[in-house]
Amino acid sequence: MGSGSQFAAIGTNRRVGRFLVVICGAVLALPLGGCLLTDKSDPKLDIPVFYREGPRKPQVAEAALPPLDWWQKFHSRELTQLIEQARDANLDIAAAVARIVQADAQARIAGAPLLPNVELDSSANLSRPSQTTGVGGGGAGIATVGGPSERNLLSASLTASYEIDFWGKNRSALRVAEQTAVATRYDREVVGLTTIVSVANAYFQVLASQDRLRVARENVKSSTRILNLINQRLSAGTTSALEVAQQESLVNTERATIPPLEQTLQQNKAALALLIAQPYERVNIRGGSLTSVAIPRVTPGLPSELIAQRPDIREAEAQLAAADANVENARAQMFPSITLTAEGGYQSAVLKTLLRPESAFFNLTAGLTQPIFDGFRLQGNLDQQKGRQDELLQDYRKAVISGFTDVDKALIAVRQTTLTVKLQTEVVTSSQRAFDISEQRLQEGTVDLVTVLQTQQTLFQAQDALAQARLTRLLAVVSLYQALGGGWLPHPVEANNAR
Repeated sequence: MGSGSQFAAIGTNRRVGRFLVVICGAVLALPLGGCLLTDKSDPKLDIPVFYREGPRKPQVAEAALPPLDWWQKFHSRELTQLIEQARDANLDIAAAVARIVQADAQARIAGAPLLPNVELDSSANLSRPSQTTGVGGGGAGIATVGGPSERNLLSASLTASYEIDFWGKNRSALRVAEQTAVATRYDREVVGLTTIVSVANAYFQVLASQDRLRVARENVKSSTRILNLINQRLSAGTTSALEVAQQESLVNTERATIPPLEQTLQQNKAALALLIAQPYERVNIRGGSLTSVAIPRVTPGLPSELIAQRPDIREAEAQLAAADANVENARAQMFPSITLTAEGGYQSAVLKTLLRPESAFFNLTAGLTQPIFDGFRLQGNLDQQKGRQDELLQDYRKAVISGFTDVDKALIAVRQTTLTVKLQTEVVTSSQRAFDISEQRLQEGTVDLVTVLQTQQTLFQAQDALAQARLTRLLAVVSLYQALGGGWLPHPVEANNAR
């Protein structure tokens, strides 16, 4: 090799060395650049020590926390089966799972710019120039053949490009996608909890409708029995047609209550069929009575634990984290973008010399792009993301406060509905005793019909109100489970200082 070739090689190596120094400097500065852009939200939550309507002692508040399979505490085998079917087949849950798949894929897409992009390019080109377009001495339009008529060009190369994420733009975009994926997982838990609660509420509506139907049909029998007694007295001439008409009106009124109850019963069965993703025609729901359903004891735990238990609060927290990363990404877009591109491979006109050292080539490029003026598009994007960040911050605060409020409201509902059921049971007991006495005296002819009508109406209304009160209490218990975010993982048992 001649001295000129040696000096050229030395110059090339120096240029490559300087280029690599620039690259290394930029890479070493990468962690520092990522620290320049931080704008985290501070919710500044005011978390109460205890629930206003809950127990004041921590050990009491955690005495009966919701288990993971909290619906089994109602001791209804059919309800448990329906909930398990809904968890496996509900279409809303399936759609939420599909959204998780999409979010995970989007996170992989968002993370791609953090890695180099490498492409393989290989080609084989055969070309032949026209032999009649040259200018020669053989006359106008006649080309002079001065070389080979056909040429080959074989090429095989790798191209790699990489954007140095000096300002954290790509990393913040990845965090946005990751936090969005986290939010979709909590959204799936929200959908799952909502589905379970809907199944429980619809099933209890079915039981309540069946109880009220039994009460209504029993009341029709009782009022019909009284009507027969009045007709007997009419035949004996000891009563009037007006009294018969009054009792017939009561009988017809009780009969008129049955169709709406049947409608409610069938509609709630149809709602259950939809929740388990089955046609109504294929679903057989036996039902039963609210009196056979156990009333579980539930304690709310501490307010500070609710933030980690309710999936809607965790979802709002993940969305807020994604908004924080969006603000960082929008600010980073205002700074220069540094891109490195490298290409290397082999080119030759002959296949047998393609992979020789002298056929090798390379190309290194470093580019820097700095936005100068874009009509304030980047600034507008930053302001928009800040506004979105503040919106989600307020949504997160609201979700936390709403969680505390929901628990207190559910505790109030459970306490008051329990008291209502107790008092209404006493009303039914006394009303039943009054009706039995009035019916007996009617047979003896020692009571007027007005008293009998009043005792009948009082008993019928009390029995129906009791069935509705039992339903309301069960719905209140379900609402407490929902307010607490469903089932809780058991607290780890702290080991004693055992020796």
